[in-house]
Amino acid sequence: MTLTPEETTALLLSLKVASVATLGSLPFGIAIAWLLARREFPGKALLDAAVHLPLILPPVVTGYLLLLLFGRKGPLGAFLAEHFGIVFAFRWTGAALACAVMGFPLLVRAVRLSMEAVDTKLEAAAGTLGAPPWLVFLTVTLPLSLPGILAGAVLSFARAFGEFGATITFVSNIPGETQTLPTAIYSFIQTPDGDEQAIRLTLISIAIAVTALILSEWLARRMAKRVLG
Repeated sequence: MTLTPEETTALLLSLKVASVATLGSLPFGIAIAWLLARREFPGKALLDAAVHLPLILPPVVTGYLLLLLFGRKGPLGAFLAEHFGIVFAFRWTGAALACAVMGFPLLVRAVRLSMEAVDTKLEAAAGTLGAPPWLVFLTVTLPLSLPGILAGAVLSFARAFGEFGATITFVSNIPGETQTLPTAIYSFIQTPDGDEQAIRLTLISIAIAVTALILSEWLARRMAKRVLG
């Protein structure tokens, strides 16, 4: 299967966007998952709802909210552009941000379930031996939660790779800049004689998604065996 330069660009950009989105959201996902799994505080239910909101809202709504907040005239977008030179709207970085937001709930949920499965007695035992809370987290909680972290990261990557609605709403569909694989498929569907290219990219998307799901399950089981061993 030979890809055209336009198709190759869209594929590579999708891989880049999904990778940046996953790596960028991973520290925040682990931190929030730990808060939800290990701490009780006012507004916990509200935070939990906010984390999972992208799963319920239409992706177009999420993309529009991102445009309002991180657009050039938005409060956060204007601040970041003026003080740090960071621009999200109609840039590939904006596509990465949109994909990170859409994949974030899957990441947090997987990590949270993994942390909740960790025996708190092990953490307490480390604490009684004099380990500070941050050291207990790094040496006990985090390693034992690794299966869920890896599974969540792979699922988040797969979700980011296939994101369409929020991305096209926030950063449009600019070839070579913001046109990812899903938006490229959409473009080919809208053009005459574009069915062959659309089918080709669809097959690639299915192959990557299935591979990510299988890899997620395999990593989770493999790391679980190591932890139990």
